[in-house]
Amino acid sequence: MIEFNQATQQFHFFSQNDQFTLGILPSGHLAFYYFGEKLGNVDLSYVVTEIQRASYLADTDCIKDFKLEQLPLVYPAFGNPDLRTPAFEVELADGSRLSDLRYQKHQISTKKEIKGLPTTLHESAQSLQLVLYDCVAQMEVTLIISIFPEHDVFTQHVRIENQGITEVQIERCMSVNLDFLSDNYDLLTLGGAWGRETHLNRRKVTQGFQGVDSKRGASGHGQNPFIGLLAPDCQENHGELYGLNLVYSGNFLASAEVDMHQNTRLQIGINPFAFSWALAPGAYFETPEVVMVHTCGGLNELSLRYHRFYQECLLPKKFAKKERPILMNNWEATYFDFDKEKILALATTGKELGMELFVLDDGWFGQRNNDDSSLGDWTPNEEKLGGSLAELIQAICHLGLDFGLWIEPEMVSPKSHLFQAHPDWIIRVAQREPQQVRHQYVLDLSRVEVQDYLIEVLTKLLTENQISYVKWDMNRNITDAGSRGLSPNHQQELGHRYIVGLYRILATITERFSELLLETCAGGGGRFDPGMLAYSAQIWTSDDTDAIERLAIQEGTSLLYPQATMSCHVSAVPNHQVGRITSLKTRGIVAQQGNFGYELDLLALSEAEKIEISRQISEYKAYRRTMQLGRLVRLAVYDATNEHGWQQEDEDYLILNHVFVLAKANTVPKRLKAINLENNARYQLVDSQRFFTGAELMSIGLSIPKPTTDFASTRWILRKLEE
Repeated sequence: MIEFNQATQQFHFFSQNDQFTLGILPSGHLAFYYFGEKLGNVDLSYVVTEIQRASYLADTDCIKDFKLEQLPLVYPAFGNPDLRTPAFEVELADGSRLSDLRYQKHQISTKKEIKGLPTTLHESAQSLQLVLYDCVAQMEVTLIISIFPEHDVFTQHVRIENQGITEVQIERCMSVNLDFLSDNYDLLTLGGAWGRETHLNRRKVTQGFQGVDSKRGASGHGQNPFIGLLAPDCQENHGELYGLNLVYSGNFLASAEVDMHQNTRLQIGINPFAFSWALAPGAYFETPEVVMVHTCGGLNELSLRYHRFYQECLLPKKFAKKERPILMNNWEATYFDFDKEKILALATTGKELGMELFVLDDGWFGQRNNDDSSLGDWTPNEEKLGGSLAELIQAICHLGLDFGLWIEPEMVSPKSHLFQAHPDWIIRVAQREPQQVRHQYVLDLSRVEVQDYLIEVLTKLLTENQISYVKWDMNRNITDAGSRGLSPNHQQELGHRYIVGLYRILATITERFSELLLETCAGGGGRFDPGMLAYSAQIWTSDDTDAIERLAIQEGTSLLYPQATMSCHVSAVPNHQVGRITSLKTRGIVAQQGNFGYELDLLALSEAEKIEISRQISEYKAYRRTMQLGRLVRLAVYDATNEHGWQQEDEDYLILNHVFVLAKANTVPKRLKAINLENNARYQLVDSQRFFTGAELMSIGLSIPKPTTDFASTRWILRKLEE
């Protein structure tokens, strides 16, 4: 899997189909030779030696025409003498920022967990620990590059150790740097805003600096910690591309920089903006890891690799391949206005329609009748609940439903007992009035006493009540970045310490309550990232529940994240976010692209709507394993501006889905073609006597019915027949 060629001084990483190669130059610098389809253990030094000389660049080590700025480097440091954006920058005690990292040693071992950070793991994974050293600064920088051979996936993170006698300030520490000797690429990112997260953004790279970042304290609604480089001809089912996904939930930077000579430097890691880390003598710092994928099979192949990898190497083992319940959430049915009778009536109707889990959302605690109070006071409002929370749960479980609960532990309301007792526990800058968002402040999770308090409160809540599911929300980003728990020279560490503190709380709770199904949320998809998936098996994809808006949101999310991780609900019409009226059929088909649930007033449904919902639930239960845990790919459609298609498939069933946005006059719909099937495999259309071969379904496809209304949808379910 990892081979070191002593003669050529090159490291080769071999997966089933791909290869990652780097080498040690005579100067001790590390060069990035290759990342692509498998070539074998061959000498690739010509990738560097055949680079033609460019003018007006500094020579390195006073060696004529040895110009580091021209070379594809593995982990470039600031200013010695590569003047492109570095991956690594520190400030030393004398105020200097120059670094000079050279190869010192290496070791190959099994992959190990990163202390305090989410980590991808698998029994087959192997790591190269590649130690670089700056002898003046006495800094040891170790690149931990890992290979998951069965998954065609590579990961990397960095460990920085201060071996000197004075404190060092880390100013920049990217987790990965990849230098490509070309700029003939398109850049792919995921962006948007609240209510329209993870839209696919593609554009040609140009000279200069481009990419995405977050400075919000979370990975963010408007950006996702991912960056991709694509060949210009790359599409869903063909073409070469590279993807980097950061396993992190805080401020990040993902950038592509094209230099003066048409080379592209790709980086991803903790955002250097408002970040520094005081590294004491003898101390070390580890960056979050990056999941790297290369394929020549197009965007769908990239997705399949990420999906399988996250299911098998990142998600909580208990739930990674376990079917998830169909839930009913009361939020859009009641908002804050509910009592015990209303909740039990909703739960009773949900059970009659076939639902399996009832989730009580915001408003069950303290004096919480709107959003201006009580966050932090996680004591049930027994007057509102008509008794204790345990009694309400018992009544719901008696109906045959499991019980779930919404909570927002990271926040506190000014109108709360917690804030009155601990006003110093919020994130704020001393002597400045802290800002409020949604009448709430952010608790300072960088402080161990705050972490311990939340662990104690959550442990008590989950111990005393029969709760099988928790929806963990976070409804504002971090402003007023300052901590009373940090000294002045550590204030810029707050963002990272907050995320590490959050991970500690999540790890502790999920270890203590291993049967708990945790769904995280940040005002929807504001923290849909691999870091959170290490603790929560599913994430609320967006607060926007409109089926048509969800098409683009779920399409972008599915680029990286398995369908089992995407929580998707059917809501009422007119939709509460955009006012659109969409058929119940289409709302169901779109929501069944991920983990399925309902978020509407079941008591206001007509009998016809109840019959349709019951039918949807029965169908979903029959094919749940395929829809949640099968292989999800996006399908080519005739008019990508007005149509969406996707395929869910496993060893038993093939499900094809198609949605029109708007109906058009005097047009004839085309056919929807499947992909990735065996040519000779045979399929039967369920509830019919129509049979197809895999070759037919891929080459000819199925006829799409002509829409008679806007937002029309079609689903085909085919059973795979025995050979």
